Amino acid sequence: MNPLTMMKPSRFVHSRKAAQLNTIAHFLRPEDILLDAEASSKPELLDRIGRHMERAHSLPRESVSPILARREQLGSTGLGQGVAIPHARVKDLDRILVAYLRMKSPIPFDAPDGEPVFDILVLMVPKQASEEHLRILADASRMFSNSRFRMHLRQCGDPLAVKQLFDAWPGSPS
Repeated sequence: MNPLTMMKPSRFVHSRKAAQLNTIAHFLRPEDILLDAEASSKPELLDRIGRHMERAHSLPRESVSPILARREQLGSTGLGQGVAIPHARVKDLDRILVAYLRMKSPIPFDAPDGEPVFDILVLMVPKQASEEHLRILADASRMFSNSRFRMHLRQCGDPLAVKQLFDAWPGSPS
């Protein structure tokens, strides 16, 4: 049995190997957690992400949405099991930005399993942060491959509960 799939009441049980700094919890802010987001397609979702990044972080929507769209053209960031991790390296960005969106209704995302996407984790990293970018992507893959994590995430009713769940993931800085 995979040790990441077992849970204690509010903490995940994990192997020492999996216990790494939870970079997602470090960068995810409650104001970047959007529940019941609405979009009917991938392009509409990418535009929604661009509008959020513009409003919350002063990143121009006209640059965010196209960067994410170009990344999707290289290959879908849909992982399967209802999860996608749109991500991009952004020139002149001075810090890593993470956002989580839970869709009101799942949308098609060209995931390997053909399933529509419900959970979206957005990563925007500075152009020069390639190693950190890969570490965050690996952390996100471990999190979202855990069915219990996904189940608990979908039961969270507000952004603070979502943030607490991300914070409870193994290795998070407490």
